[in-house]
Amino acid sequence: MLGMDNGKMGEYRLLSKIKSPHDVKCIDEKDIPELCTEIREKLVETVSVNGGHLSPNLGVVELTVALNRIFSFPKDSIVWDVGHQAYTHKLLTGRFSDFDTLRLRDGISGFPKRSESKYDDFNTGHSSTSISAAFGIANAKQLTGDQSYTIAVIGDGSFTGGLAYEAMNNAGRFKKNFIVILNDNKMSISPNVGAFPRYLTTVRIQPWYIRVKRVTEKVLSRIPLFGKPVKSFLQRGKSRIKNIVYKNTLFDCFGFTYLGPIDGHNVEELENALKAAKKINSPVMLHVVTKKGKGYQPAEEKPGEFHGIGQFDIDSGEPISSHKGFSAEFGKAMCELAENDKKICAITAAMSQGTGLSEFAKKYRDRFYDVGIAEEHAVTFGCGLAAKGMRPVFAVYSTFLQRAYDQLIHDAALGKLHLVLGVDRAGIVGSDGETHQGVFDVSILNTIPNTTIFSPTYFDGMRKSLATAVYVCDSLAVVRYPRGGELYKPEDFYDESIVFDIYGNELCKNLIITYGRLFSYACRAKEKLAEMGIDVCILKLCRIKPVDEKAVEFASSFKNVWFFEEGIKNGGIARNFSDLLCCTEFNGDYHIMAIDDKFVKQMSVSEALHELKLDNDGMVKTICKDLKDNI
Repeated sequence: MLGMDNGKMGEYRLLSKIKSPHDVKCIDEKDIPELCTEIREKLVETVSVNGGHLSPNLGVVELTVALNRIFSFPKDSIVWDVGHQAYTHKLLTGRFSDFDTLRLRDGISGFPKRSESKYDDFNTGHSSTSISAAFGIANAKQLTGDQSYTIAVIGDGSFTGGLAYEAMNNAGRFKKNFIVILNDNKMSISPNVGAFPRYLTTVRIQPWYIRVKRVTEKVLSRIPLFGKPVKSFLQRGKSRIKNIVYKNTLFDCFGFTYLGPIDGHNVEELENALKAAKKINSPVMLHVVTKKGKGYQPAEEKPGEFHGIGQFDIDSGEPISSHKGFSAEFGKAMCELAENDKKICAITAAMSQGTGLSEFAKKYRDRFYDVGIAEEHAVTFGCGLAAKGMRPVFAVYSTFLQRAYDQLIHDAALGKLHLVLGVDRAGIVGSDGETHQGVFDVSILNTIPNTTIFSPTYFDGMRKSLATAVYVCDSLAVVRYPRGGELYKPEDFYDESIVFDIYGNELCKNLIITYGRLFSYACRAKEKLAEMGIDVCILKLCRIKPVDEKAVEFASSFKNVWFFEEGIKNGGIARNFSDLLCCTEFNGDYHIMAIDDKFVKQMSVSEALHELKLDNDGMVKTICKDLKDNI
């Protein structure tokens, strides 16, 4: 267990000398435990300041060291599923000196990134993709005669996603040099659920089987005349013999040779297993058992809380700052609704804690469904509940909802089934970067008929929107809210309405239209503009789809209109609103400030909004410039 108050912190005698995987191979075996300790110290030290994914990375230290000692990266290829456990990989592949910039603006990414290093073979950030990507890489190598190895490292939580099984089904016929490492830590973000995690607790294979099989085939192949026919006969009867000797595994059924389980914190055992996997002429599934948060007591005790965490005190493990956020308020509102309505059901895709549903899961266990990392299934499952009169609410991060686009159209909206989505982390999320920004959900959902979308600014608006989505809407209904808590609220602005609010002088010539948390920035901009002698009114949308006709009619009377949107411009509400405005007698100037056709890079939320000119300073500068240009 790490001693966070010792004097070694920051020295890194071994780690600081590692510039490439070759240097890892050169470290004496007796020094490997010290190297692993230094890696954990560096992980805790950096994440305590920058935030990030701590528990997953602490759990794969020995595994990553062993991989770098046995394989030859970047000639051999490795794909980390999700990629939130690749920090040690970064430290061992020449990025130690830059590691303090982890997740900061212009720093190294919290996920694998091909543009960052030749050792990152595939960009990842979402779950269950590694086997598919690695299998594609392996096939590309085969086509070019490349005999190097390809490895996918995937957690047991990611195996609850269907894409992993699609890939295994396809990869089982591959010949050699393809290895899947199953990192079994009994968790994803929330504790794992379902049949697959239960299966992993029971699966065991006699380790002598692989050895005996290899020796027997080798001996038989050398016997003239009878050797090959006998070997062929044994191979045909292999499955029957195996089932007599021991229980066959799911992985064998897919065509993989199973090895394990292996102690994921024993480097020597890991190296032996990896050497054995390299010698097998078929796809290999190497089952490694690890402990999430290994080596740092607070993370071991509360691995879920340290899965993704902000700044924290190293000695105590306590967060440096905590505030009441929309996720927690959403969870409370769900509990209140469920207390008075037995038809209310909550669904999560392995994110009960992140989406604020932990208390709901305790109080209403029979109506709480954690379906694993399976957003597509969650939507269609919810539609099934709705089809029989339940009131299902699926809480999901905006970035992960992207995977269920087909189900939203085909299973929910097309059949007008009443499914409610609580879309968490809507908008810019900050340091997780491009893969996690919640800026696409509006453009996606805005294209779907029979869909109502609410995007409130404050907690009371979120509660009203949720109740309306549950009890007034009759088809797909969405309530979206940002990461974190409430922002600035003017003293003379009172409760949010369900459809839209007007704030400011309705008789002036200038109008800002916005929704969600940008209303708070617009209010600050309004105050600053007033100091400059510029009067503006704000039209705050709460229900952003469908746009209310009265809101459009109100906007048509202004001379200058600016729409600020924390989302992709293409397909967004601003474009939709401008189309509607053109159908009125509006003859003024209309301006849209939204996110152009690009991905938003990693940086803090405030930095991103400032760069996109969506904060109060950006609004003021944009309005002043446009007014000056129109003189």
